[in-house]
Amino acid sequence: MATKFSNSVNFLCLFSFLSLLPYADSVSFKISRFDPTLSSIIYQGDAKLAVGTVEFNLVNYINRVGWATYADSVLLWDSETGRLSDFTTHFSFEINVQNDPIYGHGLCFFLSPVGSQIPPNSAGGFLGLYNTTTSDSPSNQIVSVEFDSFENPEWDPYGIDGHVGINNNSIASAVYTPWNASFHSKDTANVFITYNSTTKNLSVSWSYFTTTNPRENSNISLQIDLRRVLPERVMIGFSAATGKYVERHILKSWEFHSSLEEVGTDGRTARRINILVASAVPVSVLIAGTVIAFIIWWRWQQGKRKTAETTNLASINNELERGAGPWRFSFKDLVSATNNFSEGRKLGEGGFGAVYRGYLIDLDIAIAVKKISRGSKQGKKEYATEVKVISQLRHRNLVQLIGWCHERRELLLVYEFMPNGSLDYHLFGQRIPLTWPVRYRISLGLASAIFYLHEECEQCVVHRDIKSSNVMLDSSFNVKLGDFGLARLVSHELGPKTTGLAGTLGYLAPEYISTGRASKESDVFSFGVVLLEIATGRKSADLREATETGLVEWVWDLYGEGKLLLAVDGKLKQDFDEKQVECSMITGLWCAHPDSRSRPSIRQAIQVLNLETAIPTLPTKMPVPTFHVPPISFISKGLVLNYSSSEAGYY
Repeated sequence: MATKFSNSVNFLCLFSFLSLLPYADSVSFKISRFDPTLSSIIYQGDAKLAVGTVEFNLVNYINRVGWATYADSVLLWDSETGRLSDFTTHFSFEINVQNDPIYGHGLCFFLSPVGSQIPPNSAGGFLGLYNTTTSDSPSNQIVSVEFDSFENPEWDPYGIDGHVGINNNSIASAVYTPWNASFHSKDTANVFITYNSTTKNLSVSWSYFTTTNPRENSNISLQIDLRRVLPERVMIGFSAATGKYVERHILKSWEFHSSLEEVGTDGRTARRINILVASAVPVSVLIAGTVIAFIIWWRWQQGKRKTAETTNLASINNELERGAGPWRFSFKDLVSATNNFSEGRKLGEGGFGAVYRGYLIDLDIAIAVKKISRGSKQGKKEYATEVKVISQLRHRNLVQLIGWCHERRELLLVYEFMPNGSLDYHLFGQRIPLTWPVRYRISLGLASAIFYLHEECEQCVVHRDIKSSNVMLDSSFNVKLGDFGLARLVSHELGPKTTGLAGTLGYLAPEYISTGRASKESDVFSFGVVLLEIATGRKSADLREATETGLVEWVWDLYGEGKLLLAVDGKLKQDFDEKQVECSMITGLWCAHPDSRSRPSIRQAIQVLNLETAIPTLPTKMPVPTFHVPPISFISKGLVLNYSSSEAGYY
């Protein structure tokens, strides 16, 4: 009976897992003011902030280019389904010709491949998008809408001075209409660009506050199938350029909305498998009978647990309400804040529940609400642990618990919202790469958080799940370590404690896998792996792939060969401090040493990262653990074990 039940449960778990369709939200944002805290805009060239606006060019110099682009990529079309996105963008800008009779060159909105950079020699009439060798090249894949203030006779319409045009992978406009920049100088233009995926029509319209010219046309359109011109994912933004003559280009506001939501590869496979599973009627009948028998037994057990759980939650309520820390929220408030926990507000989902973005109007703050899945028994244990642990902690590098809610059989935690999400998204996702100074500051911030947990708390806190997806980033890319659901309080004097295996494969110390004893040393090991991820841009090994070389082993091999810098993330394009990078990676290897006795304390690691003490000399070959490490099939039977850094969610 037990064997049949176990097999049935495994089958049902597989069915439930395959039914999940992971997707990435369509892109939607609105920026009414460009502030220094705004991390979603990337500036290149001359572009810079200027009192709530973006100033693109230095007008005291000639031949200048500036870019301002959105940090996230946009899914424009889906190669498997052929679906094409609708999108609308609305922006306002000003061109100031500064009363000069001759001026140039203009501003444009563009879509281009992710990772595009300002081309060399692209100032002047090339508007920062092309040069003499790249215009009309199929490899460019650029579509733009240009407000071109200077006539270049080589490619611009003859005899009309300036124009508004739609450009299809060329500096020459496919369609255009006359437009005079000096007539509208210093006035604010409002521009709407829309794309209809059904009619394949790209349309542009614009208007001015005070300088409307009835003789000027104020709209153009082009029928174009963007699937034939642009890649699936694109970056969006603005480019402006000056040449021999100059003018000021100022972006004042920008909003963008797209419609296409991406269904991941796993989701597509899941849909096909679900059809096969649903057709297996005889198997379903057998499973149903087994499940009914289990439900009878389960209800009997549940009755025994219910009283204990109620007592435990009541105890948590009493403890929190007596304290001066987190607030108690009503379920109604959190439903309103998260738009009834809508899918569009979901930030992430793990084995124990989901996290939703919300906004509390009364407090005027953005929040992240962690909603524990009702069916997750372990989730309830994690919830109780997280509440008890994190409510006692106060540190600038820890995610702040704002409040909690136990109502209507729901368990919810309310955290401060981290607008830049988790570190793994920036290291391994589609975002613009983090610069090395930002990465180094993140490393030090994470180390500071761990030092607080290990050394400065009244009781030592062993986190047990330090990984890049649990390293959150605020609007200034300051570190906030989160997810204390697996954390344990231990005495500073007693040391390691047998807790049962939990955490994420790829970040677990060898001795922890073997013994189940969590310790400060096992946390330091996880920290070392994250340091290596930050420097290399490579994920910790996915242990489901038996042939894959682990991150630690790969970096250690390069260290032994004297080629450590070959491991540095190629997205940094050699723009980094070699001393800091070397220090960071060697410290990462030191922390991830297979022998826990050879690892540093977090205090020692911080001293090396701050270059206060000498960088250690490590063995040229990675040492081998001297105790038995069980196979993955054995490990996977543990109570709480994840296979990837992204599964556990955001907080």
